[in-house]
Amino acid sequence: MPSHTGKTPGSRRGETAKAGARISTSYGELQGGGGETHQTVAEGAERLTTSQGAPVADDQNTLRQGDRGPALMEDFHFREKVFHFDHERIPERVVHARGYGAHGYFELTDSLADVTRADVFQRVGERTPVFVRFSTVAGSKGSFDLARDVRGFAVKLYTREGNWDLVGNNIPVFFIQDAIKFPDLIHSVKPEPDREFPQAQSAHDNFWDFISLTPESLHMIMWVMSDRAIPRSFRFMEGFGVHTFRLLDAQDRSTFVKFHWKPKLGLQSVAWNEAVKINGADPDFHRRDLWDAIGSGDFPEWELGVQLFDDAFAESFAFDVLDPTKIIPEEEIPVRVVGRLVLDRRVDNFFAETEQVAFCTQNVPPGIDFSDDPLLQGRNFSYLDTQLKRLGGPNFTHLPINAPKCPFAHFQQDGHMAMRNPVGRANYEPNSWGEQGGPREDPERGFHSFAAEERGPKTRRRPESFADHYSQARQFFVSQTPIERKHIGDALTFELSKVERPDIRSRVVSHLLHVDRTLARTVADGLGLDMPEPAKAARPVVDDLPPSDALSIVKRGPQRFEGRKLGILLTEGADAGLFNALVAAVEAEKAVYEVIAPKIGGVVLSDGAKVPADQKIDGGPSVLYDAVAIVASPAGATLLAGDSAAKDFATDAFAHCKFIAYSAEVMVLFEKAGLADDIDAGCIALGGPKDAAAFLKACAPLRFWDREPKVDLDAKA
Repeated sequence: MPSHTGKTPGSRRGETAKAGARISTSYGELQGGGGETHQTVAEGAERLTTSQGAPVADDQNTLRQGDRGPALMEDFHFREKVFHFDHERIPERVVHARGYGAHGYFELTDSLADVTRADVFQRVGERTPVFVRFSTVAGSKGSFDLARDVRGFAVKLYTREGNWDLVGNNIPVFFIQDAIKFPDLIHSVKPEPDREFPQAQSAHDNFWDFISLTPESLHMIMWVMSDRAIPRSFRFMEGFGVHTFRLLDAQDRSTFVKFHWKPKLGLQSVAWNEAVKINGADPDFHRRDLWDAIGSGDFPEWELGVQLFDDAFAESFAFDVLDPTKIIPEEEIPVRVVGRLVLDRRVDNFFAETEQVAFCTQNVPPGIDFSDDPLLQGRNFSYLDTQLKRLGGPNFTHLPINAPKCPFAHFQQDGHMAMRNPVGRANYEPNSWGEQGGPREDPERGFHSFAAEERGPKTRRRPESFADHYSQARQFFVSQTPIERKHIGDALTFELSKVERPDIRSRVVSHLLHVDRTLARTVADGLGLDMPEPAKAARPVVDDLPPSDALSIVKRGPQRFEGRKLGILLTEGADAGLFNALVAAVEAEKAVYEVIAPKIGGVVLSDGAKVPADQKIDGGPSVLYDAVAIVASPAGATLLAGDSAAKDFATDAFAHCKFIAYSAEVMVLFEKAGLADDIDAGCIALGGPKDAAAFLKACAPLRFWDREPKVDLDAKA
């Protein structure tokens, strides 16, 4: 759906923006069209200034041309603020420090030649090399994998016309609307500066203080407090480009686009209690999963989908397509699948590749261009600036992991660690040295920016079209299944229970009242709070947005056990027929298994066969597996019943709503673990080898959620 106009969308919104007059307000009140929070200086208070001492009038908005126009380079306060933030850490990344990467390829399955000249989208069946880095955001390089956090999903495509870095996340929206607030967001979520803790956690006063004063973050908070923030594996999470980009065809006509990565094996997350225990049992859980999957030939795969729309849709959409805190529901613009991403090779050296890879949102090939999304505009400055400090100089593109795989030529020279310099006499252009004069411009195939018509005064404010902070947060919440809504309430209650100041807790609940009153009541009751008055809203909440099934993990569950892991707990003398049947059923489902035993040396089965163990019982808890089976001899079951690790194995699997298979002898363990009276449809007895296949089929939903109300105190309250 190409747009043949040169007009920036939003002329209709521009009329409403004129009404957004700025009014000086007191602490914590909303000001400006977008509803951003300003804290004005009080008499005798310290005044916010730049590093040069110049007083700052507005620390909430980047200087731009018009309310919805591009950011301006003359904004010295923004550049200084983000420049300093980019260089706070040596040599670790400030954000996304804990990452893990792999090589692979992107294969085009549906040409986009009708809407873009980008070479990577022209020829169906062609494969483009890629490198992908997954990461957490808040924790240090040495933190654990299963933090409740956003996950980075950064893809470097080495196209024929230059590198394309699609630097996304596993959540399609972000906390803030303007990049000038990014240092504040990350400062708030990082360890508190006076005590340097907590690590890789958002459950503390500073983060929730910032959130409670930044209502634009509420949509993102719904996602982060959902199970999306504790994925079971990189292989089972979505990726999003977050921003609205442009595709340009051969005539430089524009089509807006949002990018989506859809996992082939479907979405899956873990329970919060499970995440806490996984971090103790295996803090490298996600890393190990990706390493093992590629090593076994079970190559992780995603589909690349695009949402394409034109100016007419952008004008008519209920929210602003330039607002990074908003989505376009898939029911309104379906996701068109155009390719697949396959990761089929581990790195040879973690430091040289995963640690030194440099992603920059501004790295786009001809045919892909930017929108005026203010967060994207800021990222285009920040990412390049960051690499200068982290990688030591301007020549980080000389590193093999960052270098293009297509021919390239330029006149850049010297600098720290230069490995390539121009050859010959000419190191400038234009020059008159003919063929010896080096590379020349290519007006036909070179990069063209979209010729958008921008107008309006220089201003530090946000448009009125950015001012609705609650409607899509509500839409996300009502799109969840009851069990997912419960988890959001549980997460909010847990996080805020770690906040020491009651006024911060109360402010957060005042925002939740705009999302869902039942949710707000649940959190307030869980914290022992009196219900506060609703926070002031810059715009009335649209409470009848339709639910979107695409926003729910459970509604879009895979309904198959493929790619998952079964933990089989065995004892000496366990039934060989049952074990062999379980192994065959696992293989039939294209899944994998591990054997857990009292001793790492393994066990001898009933037929005399020796089975080595992958894990010792106290080193292989059930949290490491998607489902479990316990097969024991009478003597072995009695042994397990007296072992605390074995009882934990069973009780945790039950509490985390996993499917459990068991041989008859195991009832003695269940009795000692206090589970004998709670056996439900998610616990499947193995009466004989034929039951193994039925058990694996039953595991397709991945969780037996009907159990949770029986095992969770919050659900019973």
